[in-house]
Amino acid sequence: MARFDLPSLEEGQLKSWEEKGVLRRALDRQDNPAGDFVFFEGPPTANGKPGIHHLLSRAFKDVILRFRSMQGYRIDRKAGWDTHGLPVELEVEKQLGFTKKQDIEEYGIAEFNAKCQESVWKYLDLWRKSTRRVGFWIDLEDPYITYDNGYVETLWWILKEIDQKGLLYEGHRVTPHCPRCVTSLSSHELAQGYKDTEDPSVFVKLELRDDPGRHLLIWTTTPWTLPANVAVAVGADITYAEVRLPGVEGTLILAKERLTELGEEAELVAEMPGSELAGTGYRPLFATLPQDDPAAGGAYQAYEADFVSTEEGTGIVHVAPAYGEDDAELGRRFGLPTLHTVDATGTVTAEVPGQGKFFKDADAEISADLESRGLMYRSGRYEHTYPFCWRCGTPLLYYAKGTWYIRMSELRDRLQENNREINWVPSHIQEGRFGEWLREVKDWALSRERFWGTPLPVWSCDGCGLNQTLGGLD
Repeated sequence: MARFDLPSLEEGQLKSWEEKGVLRRALDRQDNPAGDFVFFEGPPTANGKPGIHHLLSRAFKDVILRFRSMQGYRIDRKAGWDTHGLPVELEVEKQLGFTKKQDIEEYGIAEFNAKCQESVWKYLDLWRKSTRRVGFWIDLEDPYITYDNGYVETLWWILKEIDQKGLLYEGHRVTPHCPRCVTSLSSHELAQGYKDTEDPSVFVKLELRDDPGRHLLIWTTTPWTLPANVAVAVGADITYAEVRLPGVEGTLILAKERLTELGEEAELVAEMPGSELAGTGYRPLFATLPQDDPAAGGAYQAYEADFVSTEEGTGIVHVAPAYGEDDAELGRRFGLPTLHTVDATGTVTAEVPGQGKFFKDADAEISADLESRGLMYRSGRYEHTYPFCWRCGTPLLYYAKGTWYIRMSELRDRLQENNREINWVPSHIQEGRFGEWLREVKDWALSRERFWGTPLPVWSCDGCGLNQTLGGLD
């Protein structure tokens, strides 16, 4: 009895398909009673080796295409190669021994891009072999290539159409930012990089400006943002308590529901609603805000905000508009200054403890300084989920800067309506993970501060501020 040899059987079937030109005949067939079914593959990047996850996803794709073919459709099995973007840049940076974006600028952007273009086909042969070996029917002879001018021009046309519908805009907003790659990340990129980690947990005292000895108590897991503090937020309907503690100089004010943070020895001095705390001024922790800043007059006081909760912390939220989305929105509403104490590479630039260090490495020095000045009530460690760059693994920061967006929030209802028409397998994804993402869909941060990618086709006039979006090369 002959031994069953599955690999040999598979190779024999592949050879038979090739000898008979089955894929080409399928692409060229004209008897298509069901019409056309268009498929453009989400393109892989050929400067990285194919992995088992690529083969698995291609098996799923192939099942759908074969099923549609059996139903009588003619299928455009369009292959593609993703030749732009951070994955390509990071691979070239490794080859050149670069560790930061500035290395690219010193090397030369044109020279670096030439290296990127060379690198994108490094593993093309492996991709072709794996595509053939798993029996994935895709037209590799006529792929779309994302660095081709024809493809770039198509993207420009799409962006012009989006702009003409009023959906493209430049906003100065807080976005997830990688200090190593020195670029923004979109919301779906952000979702790929969360990890459980341990960070500092500090409870800091803010002495009232006109009433020495009384303190607002704030909590944060990002001490590096404290030099950028310009306000605090309170909940208008939250009840706050002023308490005295043995061994602690003066009194502390925090949400009554959060008194558990202080232990059982807290002596209640007074209670007040958050609405009464609004407008209360306090002394800044660091002298980082220039006094001639036109927004300085509204800084260092309490403001009412609906994002304040009593689920954790103290019910009084430290506000740094340069490094938080809620913070930035509060700052816009009340005209607060946006104070950057860390630059786009994650380096502390302000004249504060930790100056010159990576922002995460500055936490210890900032905390020690507050401790030495008697402003630290308590410090410790806190385990939580924190975002990291999904490409390079660097801790992200939320960073206020100018970025181009597509108004996905205005399309939310239409997106949800279309989602209900999709046959999801498994079905729970429709209203589960994907549906939840659509219900909270954010405007898409489209632009990147990088080099090897599609240029954004927006020309801006420095004189009058007019923007013009080009739809092609002509």
